[in-house]
Amino acid sequence: MLVIFFRIFLLTGFLFLWEFCASHQIIDSFIFSSPSKIMNALLLMISDHSIFLHLGVTLYETFVSFFLVIFVSILFAILLWYSNNLSEILEPYLVVLNSLPKSALAPLLIVWLGATKTTIIVTGMSVAIFGSILNLYTSFRSTDPGKIKLIYTLRGNHLHVLTKVILPYSIPAIISNMKVNIGLCLVGVIIGEFLAAKEGLGYLIIYSSQVFKMDWLLMSICILCVFAIFLYALIDFGEKLYFKHF
Repeated sequence: MLVIFFRIFLLTGFLFLWEFCASHQIIDSFIFSSPSKIMNALLLMISDHSIFLHLGVTLYETFVSFFLVIFVSILFAILLWYSNNLSEILEPYLVVLNSLPKSALAPLLIVWLGATKTTIIVTGMSVAIFGSILNLYTSFRSTDPGKIKLIYTLRGNHLHVLTKVILPYSIPAIISNMKVNIGLCLVGVIIGEFLAAKEGLGYLIIYSSQVFKMDWLLMSICILCVFAIFLYALIDFGEKLYFKHF
């Protein structure tokens, strides 16, 4: 409880100081805005429902890219685990692709795929997918070899090893990956919306910066922070629920 109190106290104190400095012209409220202006901007966009459009678009693109990343990364990790030759061939390329600055890929994707929602979803995937594949593959490889040997001793095959040992023992790694990937997909979607969208929170941020509406810009960033925390907490709750029952 003490930790929660200090968190709330710190946030409240920061907002009060910010509002005080803006209202007494210690800082330029046009450049730095203020909590009251941000709240007024939020209420205005709630009243005309425009914020729900932008938020809905961003969440849709984030969830689609997130679930595709989970599915594709598990599938590729299984293929790499199944075939040592394939893993030796592809692993260096995955490492290189994972180290690339993903913001540099976004303009290429726009040229190749066009300025569409598909491009934004692919951009969201590109931020998370290569690291996710490598992490899951490493988890699969680090499974207790004694348990794998036991399956083969009982005349099991690769499929039995995968379904009875590899995947069940990799659930913690998969959930941990999900926690990281939801944030990375959100970042990737925002990068895509900066460059190729006409709706969404990323578009709202870049538009606000161009017309110097700092209250809109900071409002969008605050909404992103809140939903990033909410999405992480949702997966964390699912993890606790899973381990409680299994």
